[in-house]
Amino acid sequence: LASLHSRDPASFGVDGLPNLSPPHPAGPRLPRPQADRSSRPTPAMAAPVTRQVSGCAGPILTPTGSDTEPGQPLATAVADLPVLDASGRRVSFGALFRERRAVVVFVRHFLCYVCKEYVEDLAKIPKSFLRMWMEDVSGRHPDVDEADVTLIVIGQSSYRHIEPFCKLTGYSHEIYVDPEREIYKRLGMKRGEEISSSGKTFHMQCSSLKYSLWRAVTGPLFDFQGDPAQQGGTFILGPGNSIHFVHRDRNRLDHKPINSVLQLVGVQPVNFMSRPAVIHV
Repeated sequence: LASLHSRDPASFGVDGLPNLSPPHPAGPRLPRPQADRSSRPTPAMAAPVTRQVSGCAGPILTPTGSDTEPGQPLATAVADLPVLDASGRRVSFGALFRERRAVVVFVRHFLCYVCKEYVEDLAKIPKSFLRMWMEDVSGRHPDVDEADVTLIVIGQSSYRHIEPFCKLTGYSHEIYVDPEREIYKRLGMKRGEEISSSGKTFHMQCSSLKYSLWRAVTGPLFDFQGDPAQQGGTFILGPGNSIHFVHRDRNRLDHKPINSVLQLVGVQPVNFMSRPAVIHV
């Protein structure tokens, strides 16, 4: 009996009796099967500019039902959806990039402090940069017409908030709103915060919910300027319904670094480091 109790518990069966089945015979360890590396992304497929804010590559999350991916044409039903400009005029989404390539940035909402600072940095991109591509890999300089790129910000508030938001951020490029969030939904942008290792985005000086709430209650139009749970994303679209790049934000800190996006469209980088110190009192 003592010898039974001294045995390893793993040698007993579920009924408490000793497990009398013979042990597996010792033998040479089989080699671990090698993973198929043919489907792994090569360095050219996973270039540094397509990495997340933290530098962690990770897959781009695509909510179920989204068919908007690079290499696929944008669905006509999505291109026909309307956006509103600062005067409330309706424009079809596809018309924004029908004749040109566009970097389209969807922000969470206009009260999001992280989005505010991100758009403040977008405002620092000179319009002349968007008309001139860097020298490409072949060493040639594309023509100006071929290099025409536009920058577009889309929010999901009332169009009445566009002008105050532009004054607040100094943003002078194109901006529209999708108040019903129909384009957000059709492009597969998620709602809610996903905890990830993305860390602090380079374009964020500080994230202050109190500041956003203060702007909400002290503004002339008291509302939260969009669904606070909505996440944004960055797309490179056009000309036509071509989709060149998709990044869907996982959370409020997961904005795509601006210079990474500019590099993807061949626009020279912008120095964002020369910003004045911010003192919070």
